[in-house]
Order: sequence, then C-alpha cells, then structure tokens
Amino acid sequence: MKSEFALAFNEVVEDRQLSKEVILEALESALVSAYRRAVNASNAQLVEAKVDMETGNIEIYAEKEVVEDVQDERTEVLLSEAREVEPEAELGDMVVVETTPDDFGRVAAQTARQVIQQRIREAEREIQFDYFEKQVGEIVSGIVQAVSGRGATIVLDKKAEGLMLRKDMIPRERLRVHDRIRALIYDVKETSRGPQIFLSRAHRNFLRRLLENEVPEIYHGVVEIRSIAREPGQRAKVAVSATQQGIDPVGACVGVRGVRIQAIVRELNDEKIDVIEWSNDTAAFISKAISPARVLGVYLMESGEGGSTATVVVPEDQLSLAIGRDGQNARLAAKLTGWRIDIKSLAEAAGESMLKLESDADYAEIKDREGEAMEKITVLLEKKAEGRPLPPEDYNFMAAFVDRVERRVEKKRREEDLEEKRRYEEAVASVPPLTFDIDILDVDLKEHVLFILQEADIDSLGDLVLQMRLDSDKILALNGIGPKSFEEIKDLTDDLRITPEEAAEFAAAQAEAEQLAEAKALAEAKALAEAQEVAEEAVDEAEAEPVAEGAAAEEVVVATPEEAVEVEVEPEAEAVEEEAVEEAVVEPEVKKPVTKKPVAKKPAEEPKEKEEEDEFDKLFSYDARKYGYYEDEKPKFVSEDKDSDSSKSGTKKKKSKKKRRPNYGEQDGWEDW
Repeated sequence: MKSEFALAFNEVVEDRQLSKEVILEALESALVSAYRRAVNASNAQLVEAKVDMETGNIEIYAEKEVVEDVQDERTEVLLSEAREVEPEAELGDMVVVETTPDDFGRVAAQTARQVIQQRIREAEREIQFDYFEKQVGEIVSGIVQAVSGRGATIVLDKKAEGLMLRKDMIPRERLRVHDRIRALIYDVKETSRGPQIFLSRAHRNFLRRLLENEVPEIYHGVVEIRSIAREPGQRAKVAVSATQQGIDPVGACVGVRGVRIQAIVRELNDEKIDVIEWSNDTAAFISKAISPARVLGVYLMESGEGGSTATVVVPEDQLSLAIGRDGQNARLAAKLTGWRIDIKSLAEAAGESMLKLESDADYAEIKDREGEAMEKITVLLEKKAEGRPLPPEDYNFMAAFVDRVERRVEKKRREEDLEEKRRYEEAVASVPPLTFDIDILDVDLKEHVLFILQEADIDSLGDLVLQMRLDSDKILALNGIGPKSFEEIKDLTDDLRITPEEAAEFAAAQAEAEQLAEAKALAEAKALAEAQEVAEEAVDEAEAEPVAEGAAAEEVVVATPEEAVEVEVEPEAEAVEEEAVEEAVVEPEVKKPVTKKPVAKKPAEEPKEKEEEDEFDKLFSYDARKYGYYEDEKPKFVSEDKDSDSSKSGTKKKKSKKKRRPNYGEQDGWEDW
C-alpha cells in the first residue's frame, strides 16, 4: 500500500501535468533551502537532500570537516563519526555525512512551501514555452476567457493563456466568453511572468492551415498552394496547382457541392474565398486572378520606371466588377500575382493606343500599317463619346486593334531590352576585371569627387568605368561634378579599356580553364567507373570460382604418363569408342567385341549434307537430358578375360570418360536406347 507521501506526490504530478523528476527536483531543492534557513548554513557549503518515495522520509547530507573536537556542528564532524561513512577518512578531510535536524519534516513543510511552489511554476513556464515555441505557425484550439478593448484572452493547453489582439481578429466578428475557437500561433515571447503567446485569425497562414486540414490533397502534397491574398472578413484569393497529372486542383479544394470550401467560409465568419488555378504563363495567371470579371487581354511591361506592370483590358460592363468594391478585387489580384495591375476599359485602351501611335516617333512603322484601322477607331471613339450605342462587331474590331498594337509594342520593347542587354555585356567586357577590386576611395582623383561618387552608389573603380561606358551623362549630372572633374574622370576611364582582342584572349583563357576542369572531372569519373568495374569483376570471379573448380575436377584424369599418351586419340575415334561402350552397356548379352561394330567409320565418312540434316534434326529433336527427365545408367564394364586388349583400352577410356562433363548437344545413343 502506498504511503500518504507517495499519494500526495502523485496527485501533484497529475495536477500540474509535470514529470516526476521535475517535481522531485523542486522538492529536494526546497528542502535544501529550508535546511540552510533552519540552521543558518553558508551557501558555499555542499548540502544535498534525499527523499524516500516509499516512506516519505527526508534525509539531509552536508559536507563537513573532520576534526578531533567539534566546535561548530554545522561544518565539523568527529573522526569516529566520519569513519562510519568513509573508513579512510583522516583529520582535515571533507566528508559528506547525514545531518538531518530533529523535527525537520514539520519545519521543512512550513519553510519550503513557497520554494516548492516557485520551482513548480518555473518548471511549468519552461515546459509551456518549449511546447508552444514548436507550435508557431500551427492552428490551436482554445476557450475564450475574457474579451476587452485590447483583445481577447484564450485559454490553451498546458494551462497557458494566449493573447489575440484586436488587429488579429476578423473584423465584425463577435467573440463570447466560453466560446471555443481556433486560431494560429504566429509568435511566442518569453517574459518574466511566463510565455506570451500571440494568436491570430486574420493571418493568411490561418487560411492556409485551414485548407490543409479540410483538403486531404493539399495535406498529402497532391495539390499545392502557390500564393494567398486575403482581406480578413471580406474576401480572399487562393492560387493552387496540381503536382500530378489528371488532378483538378480547384475542384479538389471546392469539394462536392462546395462542402469543403463552405466549412472554411463558416470558420472565417462568411469570408468569400476565390480558388484560382495557378499557371506558368503570367498573362493567363493574371487573367484568372481578375476573375470573376471577363478579361479581353493582358499586356505585360516588365521593364519600366514603375516596375513590372500588367495592363488588363476588360469590356465596359466588366470594368466595375474587375476593380471591385473600393478596388478590392484589383488589390487582391496584385497581391496574389506580385504584379502592378492597371485595369482599363476597351474604349480607354483603344484611345491610349491611338495616342501612343500618334505621339511616339518610335512607333511610326506600326502607325503606317494601322492607318486605315486608326481612322475607323477614331470614328468609333467619337460615337462612344457622344453616347451612341455600338454593335458587337465594332467592339470586336476595337479589341483586335488594341491587341495588335499592344503585341507589336511589346515585341518592340523586348527587342530594345535585348539591345540594352547586349550593350551592357559589351561594356562589361571592355572593363578590366581587376578594376572591380579597387575601392573608389583609392582612385587617384580629388577627395570631394570620390565622396560624391561613393554617395552615388559607385563603390569601385570598375563601377565608375562601367557607368562611363553606359551613360556618362549620369556622372556629369551629379551635384559637385563639374566639367573639369568630368574630364579628369573621362581621361582616367578611357585608359582602362580592354580591346576586343584582349577580351577574346581572356574569354579563351576562361573557356580553356573550364575545359580543363571538365576534362579533369571526366577523368575522375572514368577512373571511378573503372574501379567499380574492376571491383564487380573481382566479385564475379569470386562467385564463379567454386563452379570452375567443380568443372575442373570433372575434367581431371588420373593416369600414368604411359596412359596419358594412349588417352590422346582423335575425336572421331573417341566418338566411336564411346558409342561402342554405350552399346556394351545397353546390350550386355551381345558377346561380340565392341570394337568390331561397323559404325566405327561412320562419323569420318559421313557426307556434308548428312551433317546438315543431323543438325537440322537436332533443332527439333527432344532431348530428355535438357529437362531432367533422363539419367544415364552407370556403364557395366566388360571383363578382362574376354578380350584383354580391347578391355584394357576400354578401361582406359572409361577412366578418361568417367569424369568428362556431359555434352547435351550430342545425342550419345539416346535414340538407340
């Protein structure tokens, strides 16, 4: 039966949800503190406490000095008492002995209570922090404990409390006390009062985790979430793609009759969610991101002063839908795609295309091609300005015109970008590579000029030379750079130029170095492959050795030198004598000598046509040896008294053929048998 101490100890463990080791360590530490306080012991003295879990007895051990006469019982012990613990103890040694005070249990219970509670609270805080730090980015469930103007307090597992600020709540969502809600842990901070856990229901990763929980395809990686744009409580857009063929990512997220997406919508307080299929084609992806509006065309401009911009042309009746309430749809589409989106109606886009062709001289070629179309577009725009209705054919003509002009402008812009890239590469090739390692402050120019160049983000001599090659006017436009300073910079940079021949030599040297590196890598790979082949051959030979030894043992003939000479006969005679031996074995009652069989000369006198016929018959003959259905009988040798010469030669033949490996390609008298 367990003691009262053990029962109380287990009750504390279950109540605090801590391990027994943590509670026991806190208890022992509290007992040590109680002993120090009770006897006024020094903190430098070694004191240990041990608790018997079965009986609940408490023992205190302290380190004391061995002396002859004890003057201070707290730090000294007699030699006789010390030798009871340590038999080899001498005077002046330090020995750990038991020094439990009388009635220490009651005193310890009163003194150590606060210390035990303090240690248990610290252990709880450490466990809470370690647990919730690993849960950052995950959804947890909790009960609303209190709601205030600052936010809401949520009770979580491990008796922890989370704080949901007002900005992390879904707008117009009312939280009631004792409601169970789900939220995302996005940050955990350690404070003196325990871990501070921040929760959010407005974070976009909260929507991501909800999708992973509701859609098994997303959880298992069959469907991947590419990007999320969200305005909490109003609308969200999610771009998804399939990692396997034959999977509809949008259908997997929506579910049958929308059951999956509706569960998420209810959790987010009826927030609208648009699920869009992600695409590698940027124009197609932007077109889908503008949904539910219908898009006529998307035209990209990657290089420009405003950055990457996409112009989206929509019909007149779809303009408000594409923009959305307070620009919400366009904002979400821009966040989802990462592009700046400019939405225009068809008439507005046609007017801008006309203005672009008339005002910009670079597009004169396109203007000449579209002369007739421009006249018709002018008439259509005048009708539109007057408020007169246009038939669908005119709108289609206008859309085709805008598409042609924008495509050609986009093509021309790409050509200009390629030309600019080529100029940049040529300028870089003309700059010596070592100049990029020279700091701009180490250049032989006036000090104030160097500081002006450094403020203009020109950090090295190579950057200065490159900028002079590309656009020297930017250097001249800097404040503090006059014509005289500019001439000094120009003289300095003009001398630092690599000729095409030097650039070609440098490129050739680089190519040669790369080829040498590739050849070295190939040689290493080849050597490695050869080493692997040698190792494989060694393994194969080791495996084939037993088989080869067995075959060699079958072919070895034990004979004297004289017998070996007699054994070496022609293959034809061998075949004849072999057939003779088989005849002797199969028909033992025949008393005629085996060597007198008329078939002795048959193999030698066989015509070539007969040999071909035999080979043809062998292809269709059934040999039972190949399938394990036939087993040769052991030959019965002819006694020596019948014919000494023939039997003697026959015996030698039997010895030589007894260990010979059978050749399954020969018939060996199977048909006669």
